[in-house]
Amino acid sequence: MQKLLPPALVAICILVMIVLHVLLPLGVLMDRPLLAGIVAIVGAGFTLSGARLFSRIGTNIKTFNKPDHLVTSGLFRFTRNPMYLGFLVLLLGIAIGLGTATPFIVVITFFVITNLWYIPFEERKMEETFGADYLAYKARTRRWI
Repeated sequence: MQKLLPPALVAICILVMIVLHVLLPLGVLMDRPLLAGIVAIVGAGFTLSGARLFSRIGTNIKTFNKPDHLVTSGLFRFTRNPMYLGFLVLLLGIAIGLGTATPFIVVITFFVITNLWYIPFEERKMEETFGADYLAYKARTRRWI
């Protein structure tokens, strides 16, 4: 899984959500397309905002490459992982839009994988690279929200 970049995981999650919704649509939860769209757009906005900031600063965005800048501005002032948070909220919006319970299993799975695999991997790399500066940032800024 180490070579699977987060955007690819999100794409896989979306596909699995649709398949589960079609093949195993457990319980209709809601019919809220407007809410779903707003949530998905907010999630995409978080992710894109973080990516644009990385691009503007000129730092590496790929999860498994060595980090070259400690980014603490923009949404990174409020969460250490605005792009992962954005992906999660995007998936939540899609699950709401699909309207059955089974897609939410994928949202939870994405959260678990991200929280237990991707983020700890990145945090180790950040600590190795930036040392005390990263630890200070980590102490004052939450992982998610």
